[in-house]
Amino acid sequence: MNILVIGSGGREHAVIKAIKKNPTVETIYCLPGNGGIAADAICVNIGAKDIDGIVKFAAENKIDYAIVTPDDPLVLGCVDALNAIGIPCFGPDKKAAIIEGSKAFSKDLMKKYGIPTAAYEIFDDMDKAIAYLQDKDMPIVIKADGLALGKGVIIAQNLAEAEEAVRSMMADKVFGASGDHVVIEEFLTGPEVSVLAFTDGKTMVPMVSSMDHKRAHDNDEGLNTGGMGTIAPNPYYTADIADVCMETIFLPTMNAMNAEGRTFKGCLYFGLMLTPKGPKVIEYNCRFGDPETQVVLPLLESDLLTVMRAVTEERLAEVGVKFAADKSACCVIMASAGYPEAYEKGYEITIPADVADSVYVAGAALKDGKLVTNGGRVLGVTAIADTLPEAIKASYAKVDTISFGNAFCRRDIGQRALKAIK
Repeated sequence: MNILVIGSGGREHAVIKAIKKNPTVETIYCLPGNGGIAADAICVNIGAKDIDGIVKFAAENKIDYAIVTPDDPLVLGCVDALNAIGIPCFGPDKKAAIIEGSKAFSKDLMKKYGIPTAAYEIFDDMDKAIAYLQDKDMPIVIKADGLALGKGVIIAQNLAEAEEAVRSMMADKVFGASGDHVVIEEFLTGPEVSVLAFTDGKTMVPMVSSMDHKRAHDNDEGLNTGGMGTIAPNPYYTADIADVCMETIFLPTMNAMNAEGRTFKGCLYFGLMLTPKGPKVIEYNCRFGDPETQVVLPLLESDLLTVMRAVTEERLAEVGVKFAADKSACCVIMASAGYPEAYEKGYEITIPADVADSVYVAGAALKDGKLVTNGGRVLGVTAIADTLPEAIKASYAKVDTISFGNAFCRRDIGQRALKAIK
């Protein structure tokens, strides 16, 4: 089979490494890919949002199956465009991808179908939004409605910060048209859990849970990032809580999307908060999370491509999906100093051969045959072990063998989880 993977980050590298294990796979193309992914797939410089370019390439290269992983091309209808020329895909169509593409849509969906989430209001008028804030409890959460590279959410600690967040989104357009509407919602407290799930619209199969670390620096200090590391499974997510989530959140979401004529087929990401009043949805994503994928897929014992094709063909119930029940995983992100703000690029990356299999390259390029840094988050370094403490230790041991000029990483990935275990 000729496989096409859309995207360019560590998540895509993890997907490619997993599907390479399937013996039917002959060639994997990645559009646009990156310098590190080039070791495992043929990278072609066509952007993930260039839908016409992607379709043309897929037709000319006789692609048998496509995997569309980033949010932008899904929301833009990449799956629809590939399906239109007869290429089956893993990923939701445009109608279903709105569950991430519009926070207003997803909040209204949850309200309509009784799926637990934070109380909220939606505004398209800045003055009305600011007036609404005047008597609300702080902190409060301000969200740009559309996609914003994972950065369109601001937790305001006081009224001044809340008003500034609304103005920056609606007047200053810091997130472009994504800020035409804003969602203002109550601030929830409790442990956060990420759960990715395979669904074909008829069956819902949650993957192993995980815990992301969003802040740039140790002790959850610094600016929000795309994610500085993950562990799996998340110790706060017990079997009892998983049952509650399946009954009150996962299946109701699948059924709600069906009822709206927006059947979701692909990977549905549930960002959850385990509040004192039970699990609630913070956000949905219409695709694999990054860097959650880098700890979840290494724990998958089933063949990923087989599962993906079963999702596409609406026969997920027929396929066993098995994760390592007694293992833990830790992924530490190595980033460029200065991220998520300004940082320098072009430093040579040295990765020892004996750890390369468990390194997922996010931001790198090939220059004169050498791998060099080309992004804020550069690498995800994953280790699997029998226990979480062992996985964390092994991941950092691998990190310490890798070098590039301005590398930095958090040194406390997994420590919150270890406290929960104790």
